[in-house]
Amino acid sequence: MDNIRAIRNDEDLAWAIGEVEQYFDAPPDLGTPEADRFDILSTLIEAYEDRYYPIEAPGPIELIKAHMEMMGRKQSDLADLFNSKSRASEVLNRRRALTVDMIHKLHKEWGIPADSLVQPYHLLTDAA
Repeated sequence: MDNIRAIRNDEDLAWAIGEVEQYFDAPPDLGTPEADRFDILSTLIEAYEDRYYPIEAPGPIELIKAHMEMMGRKQSDLADLFNSKSRASEVLNRRRALTVDMIHKLHKEWGIPADSLVQPYHLLTDAA
């Protein structure tokens, strides 16, 4: 495996990304030196980005909204799931906290990870 080096700064990161880009359109065959090089560089890129550019997980409400957008769901779909238009609106507008029952339904029916929904988040108050 030729020309693999540590990623110590953003310049090294740009180099490594440039090196793996060629494999996006034409992935190397498994078991080849090119596949090994791709795996190693991808692992180095991921480790560097995780360390210096971590992406924070979205809060429960952002996660629900993102899921709804990705799946083409509307607030009315959430209202159907919660059996209440007002509860769906209050949850999405951070006026009501998710209950265990709501979390269970979101996990079971929509496949949203329950552990992501139980994270604490701030509710809006009338003073806000």
